[in-house]
Amino acid sequence: MVDIRDADTDDADAVVEMWLALAEGQRQYGSHIPAEPNRTQIRESVLRHITAEHLLIAQGDRCRGFVMFTVEQGSFEQDVDRGIIENLYVRPECRGEGTGSELLAAAERRLEDRGVDTVALNVMADNDAARKFYRRHGYAPHRLEVEKSVEQS
Repeated sequence: MVDIRDADTDDADAVVEMWLALAEGQRQYGSHIPAEPNRTQIRESVLRHITAEHLLIAQGDRCRGFVMFTVEQGSFEQDVDRGIIENLYVRPECRGEGTGSELLAAAERRLEDRGVDTVALNVMADNDAARKFYRRHGYAPHRLEVEKSVEQS
């Protein structure tokens, strides 16, 4: 059984290590974010999310995964209040057991409690497994980001 709970400062090191594994794993799908050079920044972000109660962990015999989320604060007026799932990660050996689904549902409930109407997230275009996971949970494309290297000009 997995226990989903608010992360606390004692969990920060484990979450940072999982975030670094997430960043490293996303490189195979074209992510431009290298893991290790961002260690300090992600530690600060993890601590801010813990303080704001915007970071949940899945705990079993050890920390199995985490989800970071926030309420969108933009400079433009919108006709919905949006929650953002910033990062969702489950250790590879714990995947396929429902941990990701439980983390996602818990974050969605927290965001709903904070008054959001819509929940959004980003997923790497080439990460078919993640895109399929989010589709199963009702997520549909809303906006498409495209890029090209300036060397292709």
